[in-house]
Amino acid sequence: MSKRLEDFISNNREEFDDLEPRADIWNNISKELDAWDEEQQLPKKREAKTFSLGFVLRVAAMIVVVMGIGFGVYVQNQKSSEGVDLAAINPTYAKQQLQYASLIATKRIELKQIAKYDPELYKEFSAEITKMQTTYKKLNTDLATSPNQERVLRAMIRNLQIQTEVLNQQLSVIEQFNQSKKDQQNGNQDI
Repeated sequence: MSKRLEDFISNNREEFDDLEPRADIWNNISKELDAWDEEQQLPKKREAKTFSLGFVLRVAAMIVVVMGIGFGVYVQNQKSSEGVDLAAINPTYAKQQLQYASLIATKRIELKQIAKYDPELYKEFSAEITKMQTTYKKLNTDLATSPNQERVLRAMIRNLQIQTEVLNQQLSVIEQFNQSKKDQQNGNQDI
């Protein structure tokens, strides 16, 4: 096909060359090229990019969707890592665990009140409870993989019982200490 085209062009060359360009056309092209070169050399000012409101809203919507999906995945992972459903293992033990956990939380709040008056004593008492809490957390993580979950659950409840007893003793010591202080102050006032 290209051979035929070449033959056609060479046979009809005179017909193609019948129109001659103007003489000043090369001068005009040269001037335009010079002007174009000068424009290219001058530093251009950056044009401020503007975004339409629709574009901004689409980007914002995509961000919200991605964040929502991420949050959903996070919550799902948190639920699965929380552990085993204690009520499914033994409902009675689950109730006991809940009761002891709430009792411990209440007693720890009471214990925190002495931090203002005797921070060292609070620190010492808190360290004991923290050790027991660490053991409890380890038992809680072992619960999911244990073949005898009921036994681990009993150990968790026993740990909570011991924590409760220790907190009661600590609060009793604090109460006795405060009582002896009051008695001592009353004795000093009587004299």
